[in-house]
Amino acid sequence: MSEKEGGSNFLVGFIIGAIAGVAIGFLYAPKSGKETRALLKEKASSVTERIKGSAKNAEKKAREKLSPD
Repeated sequence: MSEKEGGSNFLVGFIIGAIAGVAIGFLYAPKSGKETRALLKEKASSVTERIKGSAKNAEKKAREKLSPD
């Protein structure tokens, strides 16, 4: 497996794990629907920001590896 495949596999695993964790948390959370929706929105925003950060980091590393010295 190449480094590129390993990185994309990690990202996919991270996303799936984050979604599964949030889903399980909501199933066991004793909150009202309104509170649950607000929390879901907050968590989705947090995950989105983390994914964007990971993507930017991956892009930076790829550019560093591909740039001629």
